[in-house]
Amino acid sequence: MKFRVERDVLAEAVSWTARSLSPRPPVPVLAGLLIKAEGGSLSLASFDYEISARLEIAADVLEEGTILVSGRLLADICRSLPSAPVEVATDGSKVTLTCRNSRFNLATMPEGEYPELPKLPAVSGVVDGDAFAQAVSQVIIAASRDDTLPILTGVRMEIEDDLITLLATDRYRLALREVSWKPTTPGMSTSALVKAKTLNEVAKTLGGAGDLNIAFSEDSELIGFESGGRRTTSLLVDGDYPKIRSLFPDNTPIHATVQTGALVEAVRRVSLVAERNTPVRLAFTEGQVTLDAGTGEDAQASEAIEATLDGDDITVAFNPHYLSEGLGAFNSPFVRFSFTSPPKPAVLSAQEDASGEDREDYRYLLMPVRLPNQ
Repeated sequence: MKFRVERDVLAEAVSWTARSLSPRPPVPVLAGLLIKAEGGSLSLASFDYEISARLEIAADVLEEGTILVSGRLLADICRSLPSAPVEVATDGSKVTLTCRNSRFNLATMPEGEYPELPKLPAVSGVVDGDAFAQAVSQVIIAASRDDTLPILTGVRMEIEDDLITLLATDRYRLALREVSWKPTTPGMSTSALVKAKTLNEVAKTLGGAGDLNIAFSEDSELIGFESGGRRTTSLLVDGDYPKIRSLFPDNTPIHATVQTGALVEAVRRVSLVAERNTPVRLAFTEGQVTLDAGTGEDAQASEAIEATLDGDDITVAFNPHYLSEGLGAFNSPFVRFSFTSPPKPAVLSAQEDASGEDREDYRYLLMPVRLPNQ
């Protein structure tokens, strides 16, 4: 095999494909990238029995062939090369990379032992990549990072006709985001539980390439994504996701609206004195919300900012990290808090102005920290 390709093109392709490589592969060959040169193109693939990635790039193919080489090492080498054409050629069990005066010899792996990549299922529908990436970024903040609860490390995708609903929770908060898409079959109804880490990677690397194809396998074991000549598949998380939609309250008699940017900054400042596991308190009254943290002999901080209140005065306390992450996910000028009572979960939603209706496409439910007098 022998081919020539620009360093920047090769480095970006190798880096993207190598993202899916497991740091501890179950068998040595799964640490490799499968590179196939034929016609006028080069295909690169990786697979770890759970996630697969594959892309094609244009290349000057002088001799067709297939090689399997260490993916992480190849990625490191490609990043270090000067910006010039790279020539890759096999020589027996070795592969040689030449770029200007740089030359590397790498050992190849037995490509015959490499497993067959899963095929991308038939496309189920198309979603705008940017909209999907934004939706994913707003939801994954609520997914659990505790691998002892694998179900909660996933994001549940619910499909009902032309609407995708993304749901995630770590038991202390819950995020829900709706995004429109175009299903290939009208009236489609299905669901899938995808690892938050995988979904985040898809959103970051495929979301900006225009339309994103989403494919669900008929056996409900696999999901695939494809955009801009790149495709990735992932096994779904196995198990029953908790019915968390019911946690959103049907009736919230108290509503408060605050300018998002001002509240983000106030929470950041007041949280500086919040010791580990101590909350930030928010006291909503007509015209303002007062934030404070710290008690007794410890450092204390307080700050008041403008707010509108519809309903009774209310004081609630939140984990400052969960509150900050939730507020950071909103890109609206205002955020609206909806309450039933201080000990019950609060629902945050987007609002375009101080007195308008809230947008229901994104909701962030946050469990309060119970105060001593509640």
